[in-house]
Amino acid sequence: MPDDTASTIKRSQPISAGIVTALVGFTSSFAVVLAGLRSVGATPAQAASGLFAMSLVMAVGIVFLAYRYRMPITLAWSTPGAALLAGTGVVAGGWPAAIGAFVVTGLAIVATGIWSKLGSLIASIPVSLAQAMLAGVILPLCVEPVTAFADNPAVIAPVVVVWLLITRFSPRWAVPAAFGAAAVVIGISIITGDSDVDTSRLGPSIVLTTPQWTWQATIGIALPLYIVTMASQNIPGSAVLASYGYTVPWRSSMAVTGIGTAVTAPAGVHAVNLAAISAALAAAPAAHPDPKKRWIAAVSAGLTYFVLGLGSAALVTMVGAAPTGIVETVAGLALLGVLASSLAACLRDERGREAAAVTFVIAASGVTIAGIGSAFWALVMGLITRATLLTRS
Repeated sequence: MPDDTASTIKRSQPISAGIVTALVGFTSSFAVVLAGLRSVGATPAQAASGLFAMSLVMAVGIVFLAYRYRMPITLAWSTPGAALLAGTGVVAGGWPAAIGAFVVTGLAIVATGIWSKLGSLIASIPVSLAQAMLAGVILPLCVEPVTAFADNPAVIAPVVVVWLLITRFSPRWAVPAAFGAAAVVIGISIITGDSDVDTSRLGPSIVLTTPQWTWQATIGIALPLYIVTMASQNIPGSAVLASYGYTVPWRSSMAVTGIGTAVTAPAGVHAVNLAAISAALAAAPAAHPDPKKRWIAAVSAGLTYFVLGLGSAALVTMVGAAPTGIVETVAGLALLGVLASSLAACLRDERGREAAAVTFVIAASGVTIAGIGSAFWALVMGLITRATLLTRS
């Protein structure tokens, strides 16, 4: 290979890696984010606003952190957090109260970066219980492909088949491919006249909501959302980068993501955090042989998120025209891997399995007590059960 060609490939390598990072991160989980926002009371316009605003926050945050520290630091929206919202439903105060809870979550993330003891407190929560809570919360979403297939097999089958085949050869692209299949099904539905498309809402826009604070939303949304985001995104994301030899600037990262979340929460941003699953795409040697140049991949990912965000409104419009169950199917397929890893993690500790089982069952029940969702009660009862049973002689 000529030297010029090899040099060109090396220069373009981190740019293409960043594009792939953003494409995989966006297309593999946006359906979960939309489901979560809609579940806690967002209108289609407010959900589109949230998707656009999150893309902007991620774009700006990634470019700043990557350029400032010359590290492949990538950000993401909290997919587990969105799944938690989907299982929580509307709380007292509706969407404005959910917005208030998002603000609290952002401020708590900032506080974690400033006050190390808060981070230690979160880290002290048994992994088995945190993962059991997450598994229980996302279980109903993971069941959606099954119920949707039973109701409308002709529409759902192509999506599931594409997901299964691509998983066999390239798991990274399985969910994006499933979304592509869903888009084809939606397109056919529109062409045949089975669905209507509102062409007046194709451009990106920001819809602001004045936050309100209720104790139900603070306890039922903000607290579980904060715990899940820290335990399932920020801490693992830092560990992924550490595995490639990078030490994450913890305080700065928490400040950027926390302030970004709190300030843009009125636009529908539930939580922005360090990328975990997709972090390796920009930090691995495949992004560039030289570790000192992989930050370029992160900058490329940030710019790609901005471009993808511009299509958020059109995406939500398309989702609104989707046949019943197809978007829920994509969201459920996107979370199957998370469910599997969460179940494995929560059952790994033999001494704490009963407590993990209690946490999982309560979280999956979807019950609301005193206006507070099941995620909070699952964690409380899990901790009580664990403390009680571990004192057995």
